[in-house]
Amino acid sequence: MSIEKVRSYLAKYGFDERIQEFDVSSATVELAAAALGCEGKRIAKSLIFLVDGQAVMIVAAGDVKVDNRKFKDRFHQKATMLTAEQVETLIGHKVGGVCPFAINDGVSVYLDESLRRFETVFPACGSSNSAIELTIPELEKLSGYQEWVDVCKIRQAE
Repeated sequence: MSIEKVRSYLAKYGFDERIQEFDVSSATVELAAAALGCEGKRIAKSLIFLVDGQAVMIVAAGDVKVDNRKFKDRFHQKATMLTAEQVETLIGHKVGGVCPFAINDGVSVYLDESLRRFETVFPACGSSNSAIELTIPELEKLSGYQEWVDVCKIRQAE
């Protein structure tokens, strides 16, 4: 099970005891925020794209969406999100529990600038009912990120 892979990975750094599991789903930003009792913007969501045939994960704040122009300027191609099946195959976690921990080899992880607004954020932990609260330096350490990028914009009220 994916959460067990994440638990084992985080145990190497002494973070496994901080994983929170819920009796309710935390598979979306809104559900995770409700389960945690926090603002949705503090949920660190993982967005998965295909860039030059490789899976790329952008970890971003819960209140943003990808800005297509910024993405193209940074990665030199259009933002193309993976299907749920592709995500599970290429990343190693199912949609709803995708996180930058215990992922498959060959996945590049980037942290979006939108996260820097917060002292702590809540990424998932490999299942649709889990999360962990991390400081930004802890997220940097545990995610194995490549670099910080600015490829998102705040969602407008719909």
